[in-house]
Amino acid sequence: MSEQAFIITPDLDWSVQRVVVAGAGVTGKAVAHALARRGATVHVVDQGLTPGSAVKAEFETAGFIADDDELGAVVEASLMVVSPGWRPDAPVMKAAETLQVPILGELDVAWILQQQRGQGPAWLTLTGTNGKTTAVTMAESMLLAAGRRALAVGNVGRSIVEAIDAQEPYEVLALELSSFQLHRSHLMRPFASAVLNIAPDHLDWHGDFAAYRADKARILERTTHACIYRAEEPITRQLIEQADVEEGCRAIGTTLGIPALGEIGVVDGLILDRAFEDNRREEATELAGVDDLVDQAAHTIANALSATALVRSTGVDPSAIRQGLRDWQPQPHRMTVVATIDEVTWVDDSKATNPHAAAASLASFDDIVWIAGGLAKGAEFDELVTRAASRLRAVIVLGTDRDQVVAAVKRHAPDVPVIDVDDAENGAVNLMQAAVEAARRHAVAGSTVLLAPACASMDRFRDYHERGQLFADIVVRNQS
Repeated sequence: MSEQAFIITPDLDWSVQRVVVAGAGVTGKAVAHALARRGATVHVVDQGLTPGSAVKAEFETAGFIADDDELGAVVEASLMVVSPGWRPDAPVMKAAETLQVPILGELDVAWILQQQRGQGPAWLTLTGTNGKTTAVTMAESMLLAAGRRALAVGNVGRSIVEAIDAQEPYEVLALELSSFQLHRSHLMRPFASAVLNIAPDHLDWHGDFAAYRADKARILERTTHACIYRAEEPITRQLIEQADVEEGCRAIGTTLGIPALGEIGVVDGLILDRAFEDNRREEATELAGVDDLVDQAAHTIANALSATALVRSTGVDPSAIRQGLRDWQPQPHRMTVVATIDEVTWVDDSKATNPHAAAASLASFDDIVWIAGGLAKGAEFDELVTRAASRLRAVIVLGTDRDQVVAAVKRHAPDVPVIDVDDAENGAVNLMQAAVEAARRHAVAGSTVLLAPACASMDRFRDYHERGQLFADIVVRNQS
């Protein structure tokens, strides 16, 4: 049975369902508890739920069946709920399809639960290859400044299902959605949705760029009030033109330049709205100043415009837009200046996990010692290196796919020295220590040492947080 063929209605009786929850992380825990409260028999499966493991004990103490027998669990299931990131070609997915067990993602479960509850928040959804967390936390900040009961959820690390099940309902949810989450989205009806940008990423998971693009586009389907695109990112406008939205839904643009009718843009450092005012044909409304942002990099301003458009679609006043942008603080490991030592600036942008993100970092500095490499996820680096070549002083490489970075540098910046510090046997701390020491040797007064790996981190580090924190800790320790 296909996912689309499984028709869900608000009167679905969870108490007769035997649900396999695939994944024991944030999503899996929230879904398991929510469905168990509604009477479902829940079996949580994950490769980490091995005998004697702490996480297995935690689930079992809460009354769940929890183990690593993924295929065995599916045999008796009436429904499967899959956490983001589980590949469509995983054996347990194939088994569910063979047995005609319907497969749902967290988004559809959350939407079903909201409909069954009979009340719930408006969904402001956004996706993009880069900038999602920045934009969604900006939206949350503006909504809170307006006095709305609001929360940023989803890929930002907070469970959507848990937010839907909150004792006191939220008025608005700002949802950061990844392509993994959207892959299994068939039901939600966002109040407003935004696509920030799209560039090749996670191609090892999706198979090719067309499939990745198609999953990102799912965010726009059934949107009721406003779809947000970026004038500087034509692909985002194309997706909206092709989307099946509700009648009356408007296309709203954002631009770093002068806004046309139906756009929010920037003029002389002021953020102006020609999209949501009644007299927008004749005049623009000042919402905020670029200087209200603590970080005024071009990509940060672009994210602020998208977040502003989402929030303005709900009727938030200009004063709350300005205050929300003033209150907003960047998340860690995003273009964070760690230290300046002997006139060398050390910058942690560990969140730059693909070439598109790294390009924004590299464009922000001159005379760069670049620390790069990790898991490429199917990405290519030629265009990135070509654009940055004139600003590179040296490149420090590490990680599984570092040879791809090396090859691109040799092709497009052959005079730039490349230093390979990788040693998978040496551990994460020693690896980052080696990278920092190599960078220090090649930097001179006026240089920027930039950790913007253009790759995922899980080959050598627990996640991008650990990678960035180790970099920052080692730099600061060396300073003292």
